[in-house]
Amino acid sequence: MNVSKTVYLHIGNNYSVAVSEIIGIFDMDNTTVTDYTKKLLDMAEKNKKIFLATYELPKTFIITDDRVYISQLSANTLRKRLLSGGGL
Repeated sequence: MNVSKTVYLHIGNNYSVAVSEIIGIFDMDNTTVTDYTKKLLDMAEKNKKIFLATYELPKTFIITDDRVYISQLSANTLRKRLLSGGGL
């Protein structure tokens, strides 16, 4: 019997995302200065594809197959959680 395990990344405030769905994790301060990123986030918000995992100052956005998650955790913290198995 072959049972596959889905690994989740905890992105803050009791929210988790399947690692297999993550396309990228981006730092808000470094990436939102470009017009391309601003347009991408505006389009995701317009299409109701933004999910806020925080009400605090956002530090990162996580792009998945079908949505953009906004998190208060730093990209470095999320990276460490990925490397250690997801942070759950």
